[in-house]
Amino acid sequence: MKLTGDWLGPAAPVCAMLARAGHRALFVGGCVRNALLGAPVSDLDIATDALPARVMELARAAGLRAIPTGIDHGTVTVLADGRPYEITTFRRDVETNGRHAVVAFSSDIAEDAARRDFTMNALYAEADGTLIDPLDGLPDLLARRVRFVGDPAARITEDYLRILRFFRFHAIYGQGGPDPEGLAACAEHAEGVETLSRERVGAEVKKLLAASDPAPAIASMAAAGILARVVPGADATALPVLVHLEAGVAPDPIRRLAALGGQVDLRLSRAEARRLSLISDAAREGADMAELAYRHGADLARDAALVRAALTGMQPDLSRIAAAAAARFPVAACDLMPAFSGAALGQRLKELEARWIASGFTLTKDQLLG
Repeated sequence: MKLTGDWLGPAAPVCAMLARAGHRALFVGGCVRNALLGAPVSDLDIATDALPARVMELARAAGLRAIPTGIDHGTVTVLADGRPYEITTFRRDVETNGRHAVVAFSSDIAEDAARRDFTMNALYAEADGTLIDPLDGLPDLLARRVRFVGDPAARITEDYLRILRFFRFHAIYGQGGPDPEGLAACAEHAEGVETLSRERVGAEVKKLLAASDPAPAIASMAAAGILARVVPGADATALPVLVHLEAGVAPDPIRRLAALGGQVDLRLSRAEARRLSLISDAAREGADMAELAYRHGADLARDAALVRAALTGMQPDLSRIAAAAAARFPVAACDLMPAFSGAALGQRLKELEARWIASGFTLTKDQLLG
């Protein structure tokens, strides 16, 4: 079997750079997986038997920029025509502790494949697209079955983040229920996610919630006792309703986190944390969505309305949001001066703004000042 894609041609000079020196250059991971599924290919990873220092030397000799982005772990990023190619030396794990691995470089593709997480990620391809499948992962990929390489428990205890990756990959690539052996191993080792940094967990959860429909995977996480360890107090009940209501609206992890509720400690950015708080509070505390749109924009008010509808089972009321977001308070401070100044001026502006909002943003400047 051969892969096809418009990304193969531009990558040829990078592969040829290694091949001319007698080294292997194999596409691996997501680019191979997605090409076989007919999905968009973005990240281009190349596996090789060349050591990192040799890759740097060959790239520079070929006039290409080489960046030692992860050279201790065998990865060099080579830029060709403005596109990055992550070139990583074949590796085998020497020591793992559930969070990070100590690796040794290898010249054996079988050793490199054996240390990967899922069989669908252990697919390789030659520069001409010829598929190499050392672990028989192609049948799993075509069946949309996310299956751990070898013993699921062994793969999980090497890096507990693979528990969350199992559910993310199932949400994006899987069909039917999760692989039973993989699910059982995730449940058995669920406490391992608590040893991970919240930054790693947060990044993975956001990727999972960005899937087209993460609800079945999240439900499986909840049933396996994993969701409660990731977001204590979360309730997955409203998520499938929200996904249904989102028709025509792009998936958004923060909106979906708001529907889950619970104690969110995922090291979100300041902007993400504020947005999550506004959506969650407005959805659960009966806030007026028109006022929310006026103060924080149409998108945030729409998200809060969708979450509230998912939680209550009622249809979302989006009718006033666009107009409210575009509304502009017609009174300025100068309109009240010199009759008001200082704190009294601020208080009077707030009173008039409250009257204007209560009117449905309809009162004019003359009506407010009359």
